[in-house]
Amino acid sequence: MKGLILKWNQISLVKRIVIGIIIGLILALTVPDAASGVSILGSLFVGALKAVAPVLVLFLVMHAIAAHKSGTKTNMKSILGLYAIGTLFAGVVAVVASFMFPVKLILTTGVEDLSPPEGIVEVIKTLLFNVVANPIDALISANYLGILMWAIVLGLALKQATQNTKDVLGSFSDAITKVVQWVINLAPFGIMGLVFDAIVTTGFSALKTYGELILILVGCMLFIAFVMNPLIVFIYTRKNPYPLVLMVLRESGITAFFTRSSAANIPVNMKMAEKLGLDEDTYAVSIPLGATINMAGAAVTIAVLTLATANTLGIEVDILTAIILSVVAAVSAAGASGVAGGSLLLIPLACSLFGIPNDIAMQVVGVGFIIGVIQDSCETALNSSSDVLFTATAEYAKERKEGKKISMPGWKFGRS
Repeated sequence: MKGLILKWNQISLVKRIVIGIIIGLILALTVPDAASGVSILGSLFVGALKAVAPVLVLFLVMHAIAAHKSGTKTNMKSILGLYAIGTLFAGVVAVVASFMFPVKLILTTGVEDLSPPEGIVEVIKTLLFNVVANPIDALISANYLGILMWAIVLGLALKQATQNTKDVLGSFSDAITKVVQWVINLAPFGIMGLVFDAIVTTGFSALKTYGELILILVGCMLFIAFVMNPLIVFIYTRKNPYPLVLMVLRESGITAFFTRSSAANIPVNMKMAEKLGLDEDTYAVSIPLGATINMAGAAVTIAVLTLATANTLGIEVDILTAIILSVVAAVSAAGASGVAGGSLLLIPLACSLFGIPNDIAMQVVGVGFIIGVIQDSCETALNSSSDVLFTATAEYAKERKEGKKISMPGWKFGRS
C-alpha cells in the first residue's frame, strides 16, 4: 500500500486531477445512486480548502510584512494596475461581444429570497465595513478584506518585534503552508467528487435552453484568457506570454473550475507562486487580494447578462451607456464575493442603469444560477488563474527591466 501511494504521489498533480475527472464522469454515468458516498469527497475537499485558506492568508501576510526589510521594493502597485486593467478590459470585451451577438433570455423565478445591493454606494460601503470587521468574525466568515487588513496592521506592529518572535511567526506560516500542501494533494479525490455531484444532481439537459447565452459568456472568457491576458503579459514583458498563460490555466484554472471559489483556490495559487519562484513578500498579499478584487470573469457575467436583459426587454443601449456599463461592471465585480455565484447578485445593480425593475433583474439572477454549473466554473477559473498570472507578470517585467535572467519555461530574460 505504501509503495502504491508513493507511485501515485510521483505522478504530477495535473495528471492526477485529470484521472479524478475521468473517474468522476464514469461513476456518474454508471452508478449515479452512489451520490451520497462519492459527492462527500468533493464537499470535504472544498470545505478543507475554505477552512485552511483564511488562516494561511493571515499568517503569510503577517509574516511577510513583519519580516520585510525597509528599502526592499515590492510590485504591488504594478499588480494592482494589472488587476484593474484586466477587469476593465473584460467588461469592454463582454459589451462588444453582446453587441455583436445579441441574446434574449427566457426569464425565470425562484430567487425572491435574495437581496441584491441597491447601488454602487452600498457595494463600496460593504467593502469598507468588511475592512474594519472584527478579526475573529473575519476568520470565521472568510472575509478576506478584513483578514488582509488585520494581517497588514499586525505585521506592521510586529516589524519592531524581536527576531525570535518573527522566527516563531515564520514557523507557524511554514506549518500552515505544509497543511495546505497536504490538502492540495487530495485535489484529485475532491475534484472526482465535485464532477460526480455536478453531473448527477444538475446534469446538462437544463442548459440546452440557454446554449446561446453560455456560448457568449464562455466565448468572452476564453477570449480574455487566450487573447486579452496574453496581450497584457506581452506588453509588460515583451516575451511570448503563452508558456506562463497555459501554465497558470493548467495548474490554477483547473482546480478553480471545480471548486468554483476564488477564496478556496487561494492555497493553490500560493503554492504555484512559490513554484514559480516569485517574491513571497509580494504574492503573500497579492494572491488573497486578487481573490477579492481581480474579477475579470465576474465583469463578463455582469455585463453580458445585463445587456441580454436589456435586449430581451427591447431597450436600446447607446455607446456612451455601454461604456458606462463596462466601468460599472468592472467596479461592481471588485465587490463580488469570492464564493460560488458571488457575481450574480450584482446584476441588478448594473440593470438599474437601464431602469430595469428589480423583480425582473432578480429573474435574471435565477437564469444565472441555472447556467452556473458552466458559467460560474469558467468565471472562477479565469478570475483565480489571472491572480497568479498578473502577480508573475509584474515581477517578470521588473526583472526584465533590471536585465536579470529568469527561470521560466520558454523564457530567457537578461542581457546577452
